Amino acid sequence: MSLTSSEENYIKAIFQLQVKDGMVSTNEVAAVLQTSAASVTDMLKKLKTKKLLVYEKYKGFKLNGEGRKLALMVLRKHRLWETFLVKILHFNWDEVHEVAEQLEHIQSQQLIDHLDDFLGNPAFDPHGDPIPDATGKMPFQSQMNLNKFPFQINGEVTAVGSQSPDILSLLEHKKITIGARIKVLQRFAFDNSFEIQINNKEQAHISAQLAEQIYVKKL
Repeated sequence: MSLTSSEENYIKAIFQLQVKDGMVSTNEVAAVLQTSAASVTDMLKKLKTKKLLVYEKYKGFKLNGEGRKLALMVLRKHRLWETFLVKILHFNWDEVHEVAEQLEHIQSQQLIDHLDDFLGNPAFDPHGDPIPDATGKMPFQSQMNLNKFPFQINGEVTAVGSQSPDILSLLEHKKITIGARIKVLQRFAFDNSFEIQINNKEQAHISAQLAEQIYVKKL
């Protein structure tokens, strides 16, 4: 099925919202895409006509099976392009999101499959997000939020919760990147901030707000 760039943006946004919330509201989509509720309503009508949505009165809407499949393919392209930009063109991880937003609308399936092979069929993008394979299947990684990670246990940073350039730049400054070794040394009751050790050497103080954006697996 052929979709416009705008339609792809909408189904990707709906998919990411429904993963968290199940049913999605017009206002939630409007907030994510920074548009009006009226514009969202117009687009929902188009997507419903294309049989990509399920609507329940008073509850909201979500993508059906076909809609989810198409959204996963947009995510696949986006995350492969982010990986290409970081690994091959040496962009910083806080520079790639907007570029990948443009590249994700390329329609050539052959190009994307070749890109995947060229990159070595990566399972995760530079931010630790899973990359759907050509069938839409996403790899699973056991991880937990740093706020819940036990003290004095060796861990590895697996993902970040936000791709905000400000947050990614701060994490980079503190040397908290994907694959970094991390250990929680202390938690301060006053503001719930943390003292952590990074890569078995540097120590850093991070806020509870920043810790919420960091995901870790036990080593």
